[in-house]
Amino acid sequence: CGMAQWGIAMTHYHPLWAPPAPTELEEGRAAAQRAAALGATSERERAWIAAIGAFYEGADRAPHAARAASYRDAMAELARRFPDDREATIFHALAMLGAAPRNDPTLAEQRQAAEILNRLLPVEPNHPGVAHYLIHAFDYPDLASLALPAARAYAKIAPASPHAQHMPSHIFTRLGLWEESVLSNLTSQATADALVATSHPGAASFDALHALDYLEYAYLQTGQGERAREVRDRAAGASAFDEANFQVGYALAAIAARYPLERRQWADAARLPLPAAKLPWERFPYALATVYFARAIGAARGGAPALAEEALAQISAARDALTKTPAAGPYDWAGQVESLRLAAAGWLAFAQKKPERALQLLRSAADLQDKVGKHPVTPGEILPARELLGDLLSELGRPADALREYEASQRVAPNRLNGLYGAARAAEQSGDPRRARELYSLLVQQCPAASERTELRAARTFLRPTSVPGTPAL
Repeated sequence: CGMAQWGIAMTHYHPLWAPPAPTELEEGRAAAQRAAALGATSERERAWIAAIGAFYEGADRAPHAARAASYRDAMAELARRFPDDREATIFHALAMLGAAPRNDPTLAEQRQAAEILNRLLPVEPNHPGVAHYLIHAFDYPDLASLALPAARAYAKIAPASPHAQHMPSHIFTRLGLWEESVLSNLTSQATADALVATSHPGAASFDALHALDYLEYAYLQTGQGERAREVRDRAAGASAFDEANFQVGYALAAIAARYPLERRQWADAARLPLPAAKLPWERFPYALATVYFARAIGAARGGAPALAEEALAQISAARDALTKTPAAGPYDWAGQVESLRLAAAGWLAFAQKKPERALQLLRSAADLQDKVGKHPVTPGEILPARELLGDLLSELGRPADALREYEASQRVAPNRLNGLYGAARAAEQSGDPRRARELYSLLVQQCPAASERTELRAARTFLRPTSVPGTPAL
């Protein structure tokens, strides 16, 4: 059965995550070759087999991006030849998302893929692929609100799938809907744990760890430090995995880095250990770069410049490794790591009493991060560079300039706790109490009353009736 081999070949090509690892590439190519040799009984099935063959053709010499484009073009032709084959149309849209350049500001291919999927949605309202790929197509700041109906429907379509339970949180995160993100990822984690207990007893599920990264992010934005700590500890305790893929590596490093940085525990960040889990870390230098970034920021802001310089050198090494041997696929991991290096170098320059140099580096970091964007698997940057630029401008006594940077960061990553607080404080210091009250109110509304964060206490103090004469209490 040639189509069975087609299915095996497809499992090794995951267009939206990361390119196939070397062993996956070899196994996928072998399956595609077996599919072609076995053939199929219809012209339509032979076209499906040929399409996946186009991806694996020349895998030993052609770059991933070129082969992804070949597969996209083959699926476009398949969908054109067989217009009644809805699966071909859906897979063509997915292939477009897999080949789309991540840094195209027009998002042309993503918009086209979404248009294709939206045409199918009325006739396939319960198709998991349509909802899933729509979420990916709209997983961008300017488009995320368009995917909210698909996000809220997807979990109900495929309740037994951990990934289906998690995917809506991509959109919830983009829109700063933290309570919905928490519920989505708690359900995803529980579903993944139940499945892995049967398939890989004693192992941690990569789906669960992926959900934990988003869960950690949401807890931190709502000031739930204790729950965030529990997530951090759970992730750090994982040692065996059902799949040792890049979602695992990124989640382990990112969860560890987010916890001290988001809570401004600079000393803890400066001495953050590398993840203890045994993984092929050489394949994930961008993941380890997040730990080095945490060390560099923590040391620079915590008064330990020598440690910051050491961590900066490690970020540079990770960037150089990615530059010499770029991670295959359309995402610019080298650029993303360079944005981390620039941001950390900016704070080190500030610690060294070089404010103009610090501003120059932070602006470069923010501009580069805007250009590169976030990887579709991650909930967001460990700390957004433009938010860090706002922090620096606040330290330099330029609150009006800081407010502009915070608000620009919030347009890309809305309702981040530190960004909201920074913007509110900058508005207050720049003489705009109405805007400050609006932002402080948003901050209080999204965080539980019991949060121990000093930012929440400051917000509640400002919002007392005596803070602004003539205004009512909330």
